[in-house]
Amino acid sequence: MSVLSLKYFDDSNLRKKSLPIESINDDIKQLALDMIDSMLHYNGVGLAAPQVGRLVRLIVIRDEFVGEDEEYKLGPPEVLINPVLSNPSRETETMSEGCLSIPGIHADVVRPASIHVRYQTLDGRIVEESPVGFRARVIMHENDHLNGVLYIDRVSPEDRKRIDPMLRSIDEKFHP
Repeated sequence: MSVLSLKYFDDSNLRKKSLPIESINDDIKQLALDMIDSMLHYNGVGLAAPQVGRLVRLIVIRDEFVGEDEEYKLGPPEVLINPVLSNPSRETETMSEGCLSIPGIHADVVRPASIHVRYQTLDGRIVEESPVGFRARVIMHENDHLNGVLYIDRVSPEDRKRIDPMLRSIDEKFHP
């Protein structure tokens, strides 16, 4: 396993639609393990394959939970292959989001409070669930990456105007 290099804002890979994974072979398994290592290394709660330059429909996430000490903690990494989202709730929630590919910038994003998702695990099982709150948001954020969408595409015009200079700075730093 190894830590993969991230793609940063304005890298063309972040704006392309990812292809479905046809079979969970050794390459996909290794990619998933390397993405988990990378997500942990960069201290993220999620990572999508396009963020490491691979245009396949694979995401890794960590869920949030409250421990026995009443403190928020992050759960173990999970792999979601070919996620399909449906049935977004009409109820929405606004939360601040950030992204490993857009370091140091956070902005409020309105998303459905819950979503239905169907995906495959690394061992090939099909899972269907209806996550809410933080888990739903992380899955929606990472799934956006699979469709070439960044969270900054979902912020208010005022927030976008506020963060545009910071985005240009990231672009100049990583794509001189």
